Amino acid sequence: MRSIKSALAKPFAHYVKKSILKWANKPVETQNKVFKKLVSQAADTKFGIDHNFNDISTHEDFVKKVPIRDYEALRPYVDRVVSGEENVLWKGKPIYFAKTSGTTSGAKYIPITKESMPTHVEAARNAILMYIAETGNSSFVDGKMIFLQGSPILETQNGIQLGRLSGIVAHYVPKYLQRNRMPSWKTNCIDDWETKVEAIVVETLPENMTIISGIPSWVQMYFEKINEKTGKKVGDVFKNFNLFIFGGVNYEPYRAKFEDLIGRKVDSIELYPASEGFFAYQDSQHEKGMLLQLNSGIFYEFIKADEFFNEQKKRITIEDVELGVNYVMIVSTNAGLWAYNIGDTVEFTSLKPYRVIVSGRIKHFISAFGEHVIGKEVEQAMQEAISKFSAQISEFTVAPQINPESGLPYHEWFIEFDKAPDDLNTFGNEIDQSLQLQNSYYEDLIKGNVLQPLKVKIIQKNGFQDYMRSIGKLGGQNKLPRLSNDRKIADTLYSLKLVK
Repeated sequence: MRSIKSALAKPFAHYVKKSILKWANKPVETQNKVFKKLVSQAADTKFGIDHNFNDISTHEDFVKKVPIRDYEALRPYVDRVVSGEENVLWKGKPIYFAKTSGTTSGAKYIPITKESMPTHVEAARNAILMYIAETGNSSFVDGKMIFLQGSPILETQNGIQLGRLSGIVAHYVPKYLQRNRMPSWKTNCIDDWETKVEAIVVETLPENMTIISGIPSWVQMYFEKINEKTGKKVGDVFKNFNLFIFGGVNYEPYRAKFEDLIGRKVDSIELYPASEGFFAYQDSQHEKGMLLQLNSGIFYEFIKADEFFNEQKKRITIEDVELGVNYVMIVSTNAGLWAYNIGDTVEFTSLKPYRVIVSGRIKHFISAFGEHVIGKEVEQAMQEAISKFSAQISEFTVAPQINPESGLPYHEWFIEFDKAPDDLNTFGNEIDQSLQLQNSYYEDLIKGNVLQPLKVKIIQKNGFQDYMRSIGKLGGQNKLPRLSNDRKIADTLYSLKLVK
């Protein structure tokens, strides 16, 4: 028998879907409104005055007056906000700082304002409602839901609370879902990731879990501990678990392993949240890509990735994007980020409506020899190989080997298998052929005898967890880079004796 909550979810889902389609069907008009509102509201801020916002009326004006910045370039303004100054990047003060790990500058403090916070919550909610509207399945709202996330304990700095984005969002769970939410507040506050996962397993085993969500690599750890503790598949332990919600990394390399751990297929919803904004979510089980959030106080610009490091590069809006092109995404937001490079690259899979996939990180690539191999290419090559050979992996990363002991340089693939292929050399050749088909620069280097085909190295069981633990990034929202243009990760894997 359906509950009132389950029954009400369907009409509400259809109502929300209609409101989403209104702006999705008027994308350029919607983005123009967002742009004008952002510039107008920030005109009297320190940043707005410094960049003559009162003289900006078009995107061309904006491009001339506001250069692209990453965190380091924006930091002089952010530091003033962190020190307690008002009206710097956005009117007033932020209500939170999302604290993230910076690769070059230590901790980064990304502002979240009273205007931007609701968009994070609404986008996560709407992803589930769009699923209900499309599938008619709402029974899961009566069960327990879990999100594997960071601690919700927040610090305070100059009157502004700060913490991990997932910990901040934990404070905004709607009242009607609080009884359904797992784990308990006490468990969620445990800092040590392995201790926390053990506690979550104990807490959730007796419950009717229907939604499980988190970054795939860390959800996998949770699933494996359930298998170890019960000797059963996750789907047999949680018979009503039918929806997996994930973000942060491509799920496809994990899918076969997950289906084995669960014991059956489950529907999945992909999210694209970041400290800088909730950019997109999967709005259909039948279409590739995630619906770009054009009505969430975020104005988007795009630069072709292969032009990004050129002195002359063109900044375009959604009106001029094309399918199948790798773009660096630049955002301006109602949290006070302006022409901000978040570091991600995206590719459009649909222009009606605008849907994207995350194709990688602009800083995460291999181009030691001019090949510019990107995340999307290595993930597709891996997915094709594991499908063909019925292999299963836990995790992988790739680095260049520039100075081998003998022979030509090559790309070195470090893979932790759950089910290794019978012939590792043939498996590696399959990956290499896929990369050559996808990337003509890589193909030319192989055929021109500048590079030799890639080599696969096996990482021991739980080796990548050991690596992440060694650098203090086990669990939470931390992700292993798929690609490095140097040997830092590779050398650490060898030094820790994690390579078989």
